[in-house]
Amino acid sequence: MTPSASTLAFVESPVQLLNVLEWAYAHSPAPRSPLLDGLPRQHRRTTAPRPAAGPGSEPGPGSEPGPATGPGSGHGGATGPRSAGAGRAAAQPVRIVVLPPTDPMSRGQLRRMAALARDEGHEVRWQEARGGGLAPLKALTALAGDVRAARTVVVGDPFSRYVQLLLTLVRADELVVVDDGTATMEFAAQTARGERLVRWHRVGGQGLPGRLRELAYAPVSATARRRFLPAAGADRSVEVFTSMPVTVHGAMTLRTNDFAWTRARFGPPRLTRGTDLVGTSLVETGVVDPGRYLDAVRALTREHGATRYFAHRRESPEKLRALSEAAGLEIVRPDLPLELIARRGPIGRTIVSFPSTVVHTLPYALTGTGVTVAVCDVAPAWLTGSASPRARTFLAGVTDTARDVRRLSVQAAPAAG
Repeated sequence: MTPSASTLAFVESPVQLLNVLEWAYAHSPAPRSPLLDGLPRQHRRTTAPRPAAGPGSEPGPGSEPGPATGPGSGHGGATGPRSAGAGRAAAQPVRIVVLPPTDPMSRGQLRRMAALARDEGHEVRWQEARGGGLAPLKALTALAGDVRAARTVVVGDPFSRYVQLLLTLVRADELVVVDDGTATMEFAAQTARGERLVRWHRVGGQGLPGRLRELAYAPVSATARRRFLPAAGADRSVEVFTSMPVTVHGAMTLRTNDFAWTRARFGPPRLTRGTDLVGTSLVETGVVDPGRYLDAVRALTREHGATRYFAHRRESPEKLRALSEAAGLEIVRPDLPLELIARRGPIGRTIVSFPSTVVHTLPYALTGTGVTVAVCDVAPAWLTGSASPRARTFLAGVTDTARDVRRLSVQAAPAAG
């Protein structure tokens, strides 16, 4: 799949947009830069084994957001992006449709990622599809023609109900799922088992209204699943482009996202002597108890001498204020995905995270920099009573499959509040 003007991508988060840029760069016809030679793990494309016989002030709809206004947060360092010609020729253009969420932090990061995408020669369209009223229907109407005409469709979140609705209009022969973090692991596993697509931390619709909504949406979800499952020998193809440890199946293909674009454009970073903590939204999604999380952060700060806490874009101001007061941490609200923030620096020589996407992506982005990435397990006692039955095994799997990271024992943080 070679990106072109007939390639249409849908993204709903800053990381998804970053990974569309990585995908376009990985598929660029130009040769790799000598600067990137010698890395431990290169792009590779594999085909799954064939199974045996048998079973804020925002841009208006349709417009592009304004340019970025600086390095952001005061922690970006002076190392800016290299020119589009650094490393390899610019990738062929992709038409990127941003379907922004409503929270201000995500929208701000998306605006800055959109500016980087335009710098790379891609077309970016900002399309409001949320906020109630007729916004979803208007967006669907506005996008229908482009969706039907696209030869290749790239999606960032296969679990998104809006993306699944758009997939009912897709006529493209090529479908790409770019990395959406740990959710990609669940996507691969669920499609392999023929299950409906449900986020790992969701318990399901509660009560009769929730069940009725699920029932009404079932035909759309079923159509989306079929789009992701090409039969062997079929004219359609599905590619999964990810940094996560997944196994593709059927006629899917897999390509490793090793953050070559990020490494070619940014850094290497200046390293500080301290330790940085990476925040997670496990509290906000109802998986981890807030008190247990605060105790864990406080214990990790004390044990590893951490001074900064890079907040997840979904973490609430109240929670971050409590963390700062309890642990004495400087709270940093990044204006770009952490992979870019870390790559351009300054960044600590050690980065400590709970089980999350970054324990898989940062070792790629920071290859050769001397930074150590460490992961602290989530103890079963930290989970809330409302956490999904899948939560414990899923989080353990995120940790167990991470490569090139240092594992911290559960005892590094208290199991009781």
